[in-house]
Amino acid sequence: MSYKVAVVGATGNVGREMLNVLAERAFPVSEVVALASTRSVGKDISFGDKTLKVKALDYYDFKGTDIVLMSAGGKISKEWSPKIAAQGALVIDNSSAWRMDRDVPLVVPEVNADALNNIKKGIIANPNCSTAQLVVALKPLNDHAKIKRVVVSTYQSVSGAGKEPMDELFTQTRAVFVADPIEQHFFTKQIAFNVIPHIGEFLDSGYTQEEFKMMVEVQKILDPDIQLTVTCVRVPVFIGHSEAVTVEFERPITAAQARSILRESPGVLVIDKHEDGGYITPIEAAGEDATYVSRIRKDPTVEHGLSMWVVSDNLRKGAALNAVQIAESLMNRKLLKKAA
Repeated sequence: MSYKVAVVGATGNVGREMLNVLAERAFPVSEVVALASTRSVGKDISFGDKTLKVKALDYYDFKGTDIVLMSAGGKISKEWSPKIAAQGALVIDNSSAWRMDRDVPLVVPEVNADALNNIKKGIIANPNCSTAQLVVALKPLNDHAKIKRVVVSTYQSVSGAGKEPMDELFTQTRAVFVADPIEQHFFTKQIAFNVIPHIGEFLDSGYTQEEFKMMVEVQKILDPDIQLTVTCVRVPVFIGHSEAVTVEFERPITAAQARSILRESPGVLVIDKHEDGGYITPIEAAGEDATYVSRIRKDPTVEHGLSMWVVSDNLRKGAALNAVQIAESLMNRKLLKKAA
């Protein structure tokens, strides 16, 4: 059986990657439709060895569409996802619009695919890019030793904020070398040769929206009893999010046990040699599907604790790949019905 798939936001970083992943994984499609705003209508966009013409979201009839991969931002998703679902399509949304809705499953297939059995609104939410890779690494460890508390510092690439921020990093980097003025348009500080401990708007608590999203999403996906504190930092890297993660457990677990457990876990690749270069960095993770774990070691400050380094391609596992994996899980579980 094959399915008609629409990608909303097809001209953006994640939308393009969704098309790439659909083609790479040979998802069974009868037709793929690339949708975006009216200003992008008529643009060519690649899907495998084919070229698609971008169509306007505003004028598209979703009748007969089976799956919609939505990556056009929260405002558009809030407006369009219910309309699309009402026409019989299943929406997999990459924005934050529906993640904390009680009637919308928030899914990372390696972690909580069973949540797909309870789709009430015809919408499934994709988690924040930093959350996705984190829970893939935490799930098998939580199953073994029950996580009590997690402390995370993220090192998030500029592609997580869109194409314009990538251009800003490139332009600022070049400006430094040729002594041109540094222009800031997107970030609150210069991003080239710098790090910015600020992603999303500040909340009254002192945390940012990005940090708050990670905290509540991990609890919804993995375990509501897990306590988290997060510091999100933007770094001058184009693709790939990294996380320094320290975990306190309720039961004993050694670094060797964690290494062994993670090596057998779906979606995880352990690269952990205690030598020069024996760890993963974003540049090696870019373009790959795995969540990589390195630097696994005992945290001596608590009775049962570990520290580790988690890296993944934020455009793939953090967004496009996870969305397609959700569609695959629906198909494999026979939960995906052909639209009328």
